[in-house]
Amino acid sequence: MTPEQNAVTTVAELMALAARTAPKGKGEDSLEIRVLTKKDCKKLSARLEKMGKDLGIGFFLRDAKNIAAADACVIIGSKGDMVAGINCGGCGFATCADFIKARKKSRAAITPFEGPNCVIRMADLGIAVGSAVKTAQAHNADNRIMYSGGVAARNLGLVSKDCSVVYAIPLSATGKNIFFDRPSSR
Repeated sequence: MTPEQNAVTTVAELMALAARTAPKGKGEDSLEIRVLTKKDCKKLSARLEKMGKDLGIGFFLRDAKNIAAADACVIIGSKGDMVAGINCGGCGFATCADFIKARKKSRAAITPFEGPNCVIRMADLGIAVGSAVKTAQAHNADNRIMYSGGVAARNLGLVSKDCSVVYAIPLSATGKNIFFDRPSSR
């Protein structure tokens, strides 16, 4: 590995630390965080490419190329069914008990993510992702937050089935940011 690739791995680990220590609603941690090596990025890329072809989603194919070229990738998922217990209504239900009943109803797996989700846990996820990419930026590691990569990570089982929403953040250190000036997916 080059010094840059070694540094990217270190930055990915620091990003995991930043995500883990980011503020959480009621101080309760609902996150799963994984750091993928270059080899694991290839597996994630292959799954994303397959999903893009199967589903006819062009930007999945574009993003698969970015992940394949990445030196590392941070996966951050949230257990969206872990209620905060404050009956805020942000999930669309009057109470957390109503939310839990709705989550228990079985449904066909026709969507990439599973819901409804506790709005507090989704805010926690956003704050954690933001903390992670802030850390990447502070260390000059090129990165991009990818919904698509999170879908593939969940599909591949890189996080537990409890994670209802997942994002991927691939990282690179080259002379040109591989996540910028990407071809259109249309």
